Amino acid sequence: MNVSALDLICVNYGDALIQYSKFMELITLVDLIGENWTLLIGGVLIGAIFGAFAQQSKFCLRAAAIEFSRGTIGQRTAVWLLVFTAAVFGTQLLGYTGLVTPSEARQIASPQSLSGALLGGLMFGTGMVLARGCSSRLLVLSATGNLRALLSGLVFAVFAQASLKGFLSPLREAIAGSMTTLSIGGNDLLVFSRLDEMSALLITGLAAIAAIVVAMIRKLNVLSLFGALIVGSTIPLAWWFTSEMTALSFEPIKMEAITFTGPSADTLMLFLTPPGTMINFSVGLVPGVFIGAFVAAFLTGQLALQGFEGGHAMKRYLLGAAMMGFGGMLAGGCAVGAGVTGASVFALTAWITLFAIWLSAAITDRVLDQGNTQLSQNAAIANKPGHI
Repeated sequence: MNVSALDLICVNYGDALIQYSKFMELITLVDLIGENWTLLIGGVLIGAIFGAFAQQSKFCLRAAAIEFSRGTIGQRTAVWLLVFTAAVFGTQLLGYTGLVTPSEARQIASPQSLSGALLGGLMFGTGMVLARGCSSRLLVLSATGNLRALLSGLVFAVFAQASLKGFLSPLREAIAGSMTTLSIGGNDLLVFSRLDEMSALLITGLAAIAAIVVAMIRKLNVLSLFGALIVGSTIPLAWWFTSEMTALSFEPIKMEAITFTGPSADTLMLFLTPPGTMINFSVGLVPGVFIGAFVAAFLTGQLALQGFEGGHAMKRYLLGAAMMGFGGMLAGGCAVGAGVTGASVFALTAWITLFAIWLSAAITDRVLDQGNTQLSQNAAIANKPGHI
């Protein structure tokens, strides 16, 4: 396919979305219920789509990172690649067609912390291995009846809030302020790499095709394959929705997509304080994901209560959740917020965070889980009759 043909496809795709935007008549809904409640409903609906298909596809960065670190590109890695490439390609496509302006995203428009991205990512990756799931995975699992994930998710939200405005905020600000993107002249990776919009679109499109090929080679079932693509597509959908709301609103509204560190903290505070001005898109995400995952698990018979297996396991989960809460807030996003959403607009700090998460997850798994497995195997051999 030549460039002119691709250009024509992108233009037609953009025109179709513009017509769809007009059909939706968001302005009518805004006039009826107000901007904040429209944003909330949008967050709930997009979150529900994310939650339902994340539950069905078993989307989990921790599982993918461990699988990859153990020398295998299996189905969990294939699912993550599908989500990631669909999110990046979809976002770049919206940017190319003019429906979204990636440079207006917080990750690009405002200074970000380089030191926070690296150290926060390292802490988050270790935490998600200890808690056996990143923040989004814990939320999805808690909706299916996993009480370990529910308690860990609450601890994650508490430490995220403490890091944002509580007793941990001075420490976070000190680490994050030591090196920012102001020192390197911005945070746009496309600018640094001198890639234009068309080149970025072609590269990300090829990456998405490669991810589909990997999924097919690994014999990923159709439901998981399309489910992962839909999960990834919720990222550009969220960018588009909040961008449209920004254009319609008289009050300043930030263009944003899916993340769980800040929204988890905000949702926690929503239940502890009067709603006030906290009714917005990000607050709708967390209950939306929970509802979507619950409905999907209920319809497929996957609801089941699960608890902790002992005091040692409980300490491990809660320590991991606390590390993710602080690390995610320090990095400016979680495994989804930085690792997928931030990466989709090519924010340099998001890619640093993503690399740090993968690296620390692999090291933590090798030191703790693989090491313990080997010790258990050696002990079992030593206890066999006749073993010297």
